[in-house]
Amino acid sequence: MSSRIEQIIEEIEDYVESCKYQPLSTTKIVVNKEEIEVLLKELRMKTPEEIKRYQKIISNKDAILADAQAKAEALVADAQTQTQEMVSQSEIMQQAYTQANETVHQANIQAQEILDAATRDANNIRLSAISYTDDMLSSLEQIVGNILEDTGAKYNVFVQSLQSNYDVINKNRSELAPQVAQAATIEDTTDEDSEADYDDLDD
Repeated sequence: MSSRIEQIIEEIEDYVESCKYQPLSTTKIVVNKEEIEVLLKELRMKTPEEIKRYQKIISNKDAILADAQAKAEALVADAQTQTQEMVSQSEIMQQAYTQANETVHQANIQAQEILDAATRDANNIRLSAISYTDDMLSSLEQIVGNILEDTGAKYNVFVQSLQSNYDVINKNRSELAPQVAQAATIEDTTDEDSEADYDDLDD
């Protein structure tokens, strides 16, 4: 299901396609100032809401990792409880210790697998949200830039409104740029972090 901001982009594209060319021109079009300003006003209002929605998706990474950590800790705690019960009840102590150590080892492996899977899922959500937001802003930037180029100097008030939207979009992309750069390095560091977490669990 597409968002309202995507629908507005499509409406702007359809509107621009439907506009007539200026006399003796194959590139410049005649634009109804009031109609395009209505669409741009709604676009300006909806853009911050869309960005907040995808920022909320990104923030879910912490909740996913916290839940995975809790499950891993509970798994290890349960394994340790089973270990104590086996050691206290077994008549053959050495066999009990061997079995207990194997139980703890398997629990650590499962706990690390849970953490690795949760980390991958969280990073995928974050990367997808950042990529989608950047693509959306890129489309907006291109559409508004094309309209700015086509309308001409005679529509000064209209051009100023477009320029304001264009500046806001550029600013939003600039604010998003550090996250895009950071997201690109996540895959390289995930394996190293997972190895470190596994060593900690074994200790």
